[in-house]
Amino acid sequence: MSSQEILSPVSTPHMLTYRLTFLMTGLCMGAWAPLVPYARARAGIDDGALGVLLLCLGLGSLVMMPLAGVLNSQKGCRFSANVGIALVCLTLPLLATTQSFIGLMGALALFGAGCGLLDVTMNVQGVMVERHTRRSLMSGFHGLFSLGAIVSAGGVTALLWLGATPLLAGSAVIAALLTFVFTCGRQMLGRSGEKGSPAFVRPSRQVWVLGVLCLLAFLAEGAILDWSAVFLADRRGVDPSIAGLGYAAFAVMMALGRLNGDRIGARLGACRVLIFSGLIAMSGFVLVILMDEWRINLLGFAVIGLGISNIAPVYLSLAGAQRSMPGELAIAAATSIGYLGILMGPALIGFLAHVTSLSWALSATALSMIAIIASATSLVSRPTGHHRH
Repeated sequence: MSSQEILSPVSTPHMLTYRLTFLMTGLCMGAWAPLVPYARARAGIDDGALGVLLLCLGLGSLVMMPLAGVLNSQKGCRFSANVGIALVCLTLPLLATTQSFIGLMGALALFGAGCGLLDVTMNVQGVMVERHTRRSLMSGFHGLFSLGAIVSAGGVTALLWLGATPLLAGSAVIAALLTFVFTCGRQMLGRSGEKGSPAFVRPSRQVWVLGVLCLLAFLAEGAILDWSAVFLADRRGVDPSIAGLGYAAFAVMMALGRLNGDRIGARLGACRVLIFSGLIAMSGFVLVILMDEWRINLLGFAVIGLGISNIAPVYLSLAGAQRSMPGELAIAAATSIGYLGILMGPALIGFLAHVTSLSWALSATALSMIAIIASATSLVSRPTGHHRH
């Protein structure tokens, strides 16, 4: 990578832009959660069919993520983010109004493509900034992603509760995204690779492991994103207009955990952070699944958010420090693999909920935390260091 090409834009005046990139990506993801019950009601579908819809969202991202590496390397983070935001802005109105099941499938595929492109782009830019400023910033960056999800989920829920239509609520998010594009968005970084650099490198075994573990963490996040409102509305009888509070509670605690993540990691160490995080997340799932009172369920979602908060940032930092491949490529690969959890995992939960029940599907998600806990010691004890290139 050409350090001169990248280093000069990474300056304090532009740091607001780098932070807002994560905030805007969270804004996109959080906007969908409160709209899920409305989309399902308009289309008249059950949990299994909703799982098919969410699979389309994941497939859209799956197709886009390999292209995200090419776009970031050849066109730059600014170009990639603008394409992702354009896809989100074009599809949110469709997600808020379309009654056709087929129409929703297409809209969710494009929405997933936009979100997937933004997810990879924000992390590529994040590691570029972190490396060249020589500061640990990833947990804080991801905290702003969660903050964006809070603002979006809470704001859209509030607008719906006040009587706004889903289209009007979604339009507020679109306005915020376009404001970013035409102001601070112009200061995003350029290309992430030097001329002639490969657009894709096959992930090493260590990066694959980190990516799969990221996938488990993002699977839990995706479960709350896409199913918390449905769970509260259907299983606990909560009015759909406030069912988005489940994801809002989750996102609030996730943001607080991540904004303090760098200090927590410095005090406890990565291994303990992973173990404690997995245990806390599992306890939150217990509160959600076994307690019938919806207010206690909100507490459970909040506890899950606290537990999940710093798992992915730790894995991404480990990916950047490993020596088996260049750090930027490793983080892009681990992020791509991991975000399949948040985008495709909820579809699998939908199928499992259709076969058994949503409670059992969430229980399976809780049990996936065991892999994070069990692998923490061996994973963190591996020798690390920056790849020489």
